Amino acid sequence: MATITKKRLTPEESRSVALEAARLILIEAGPQAVTLKAVAGRIDRTHANLLHHFGSAAGLQKALAAYLAETVCATIGEKMASTPPGERNVREIVDLAFDAFDEGGAGGLASWMLMSGNEDALDPIIESIHRLIDGMAPDAQEKRLMHEDTLALVLMALGDAQLGGPMAAALDLPRDTARALAAELISNRMAAFWAEHGGKPVNG
Repeated sequence: MATITKKRLTPEESRSVALEAARLILIEAGPQAVTLKAVAGRIDRTHANLLHHFGSAAGLQKALAAYLAETVCATIGEKMASTPPGERNVREIVDLAFDAFDEGGAGGLASWMLMSGNEDALDPIIESIHRLIDGMAPDAQEKRLMHEDTLALVLMALGDAQLGGPMAAALDLPRDTARALAAELISNRMAAFWAEHGGKPVNG
């Protein structure tokens, strides 16, 4: 990392390197560790340099939330565009979302930002999802369906990242139960929607 970042970078490259370092710190040490000082030290830059790019620790965290959301939405978009609708694909999308909020740290980051008084903590995530949906669902009714399903998916993924492990253990359920329920919910809603409106098959 240090060897790569010692060369002169463009502002965009410097920002990208900083966000990737912030992502690694998030995964390794949690959201409270994502500070301008920590990121600057990781990429051999000054605190002032990071301050120039992000303005504050809250600005860094919001930019990181956007970075995580855009990365996940890009992956989901590629999968949705390359494969036909069906239950198997829904589970893949559910797993990507749950992984982003859990192992990827987005759930902990969003919760930390909200508890720190950053009331628009979820805005970057919602904006990225909006762009994904608006680019893939030309029909207003389908957009409504996808917005509703996204609401349910994000809430379930966020809750699972925070409480899923202890709750599943307390109820003697497999750890991935919430993922399976999310996939079942979305698949059934898709099947009902297309049965009513026609046009797209829903494969098992």
